[in-house]
Amino acid sequence: MKDNIYAESPRDINKTNLGNKSLLRFLLPSLIGLFLFMTPVTYEGDMTIPVALLAKLLMSVLDGYLRNIITVIISFMAVASTLAVLLKPKFITERAFCKELFMPTPLWLIVRILSCAFTIATVYQVGPEYIWNENTGGLVLNDLLPTLFAVFIFAGLLLPLLLNFGLLELCGALCTKIMRPIFNLPGRSAVDCIASWLGDGSVGILLTDKQYQEKFYTQREAAVIGTTFSAVSITFSLVVIAQVNLEQYFLPYYMAITLSGIVAAIIVPKLPPLCWKKDIYIDGTPKNHDLESIPTGHTVFSWGIAQAVDRASKVTSYKTVFIEGLKNATHMVFGILPVVMAIGTIGLLIAEYTSVFAVLGKPFMYYLEFMNVPEAALASESLVVGFADMFVPSILATSMESDMTRFIIAGVSVSQLIYMSEVGALLLSSKIPVNIVDLFVIFVLRTIITLPIITGIAHLIF
Repeated sequence: MKDNIYAESPRDINKTNLGNKSLLRFLLPSLIGLFLFMTPVTYEGDMTIPVALLAKLLMSVLDGYLRNIITVIISFMAVASTLAVLLKPKFITERAFCKELFMPTPLWLIVRILSCAFTIATVYQVGPEYIWNENTGGLVLNDLLPTLFAVFIFAGLLLPLLLNFGLLELCGALCTKIMRPIFNLPGRSAVDCIASWLGDGSVGILLTDKQYQEKFYTQREAAVIGTTFSAVSITFSLVVIAQVNLEQYFLPYYMAITLSGIVAAIIVPKLPPLCWKKDIYIDGTPKNHDLESIPTGHTVFSWGIAQAVDRASKVTSYKTVFIEGLKNATHMVFGILPVVMAIGTIGLLIAEYTSVFAVLGKPFMYYLEFMNVPEAALASESLVVGFADMFVPSILATSMESDMTRFIIAGVSVSQLIYMSEVGALLLSSKIPVNIVDLFVIFVLRTIITLPIITGIAHLIF
């Protein structure tokens, strides 16, 4: 693991480093990264970011082949991981990257084998129909994984533009006075939030995980950012409200989920399990509380520039940066896709074929009735099933007659943020210190907090 840039003393930054060459080394890659990950562009009437657009273009080029490619990847990882764990060949055990990729713990090995079984059953439609139909395995393999595959490739390759050339150091200095007092988080976490908001929640999680591994975030900070700020994009929010046939209310709808999301971001981290996470780095070292203070003689901006240029000056080889990006993309595609397939399918199986979510949703029925929400019984089940997949509640809501109830379900399903078919699976497969119990508790807390805010706004509209 690489040390972060503060391994030495950040206050010893040599001001002579602020020459034109060093400044350009910071500016050019950072501006390219800023454009690719955080600049909204319009394509075919939808707002997106260039990285997501590149992913869509790749999907269109590989249209018809993507499912087969993903099937090969998942099957290969199941077989290769099993052989690596059993045989322990030297060419894997002696290489840290290969060992991490191909030698998972027994639990994650089982997940990869299950993923392979689910994938083959879905592709060839063999075995029990409930595993591979369009609402379970088919939904994950055909609709979700192709998008993740394309996003992972470009996000993995291009993340070093955000991470390695000083952009986060500058943003950290500029945003600390906002993020620290309001959310008790480093200023650089604002970048994770914006990348998720404009692009895709998976990008935010990947960015958070990478920074956690490089000791920019403590355990608490990584857990809070990953479960609080990896919001879905504006574009997907529009898809959700369109699914319930309320596109004309998009502006108040998005204002409702933004307001409820901010309130949840302030309250939920102060409650268990997030407040129980330790302020230590991934290697167990304590948090350095002095990192965000501004030294005498610097303004916030000048200190941010100084840190950014110092970070960029440490990049001595663009080839090394490219190899790092290639490793990122390889880990995401080969390591994370099988996890999403297995956990996503299991979550949807529970939602579709058991009464677990109906039972869990029962308390919310009384909560909804107390707030005078029509069709409270059906709405309560729809709320909880969002833990399996964010889009399922809006699908169930289409059968509801009340515009108010459909508006509330669409809003809360986005504000809940944690869903196992993507975000939950990504968090569990990352190094971010959360488990499935943590995720479910956070999901429930976010539902309890965001529901009355969105319901209140719905009562004002309808």
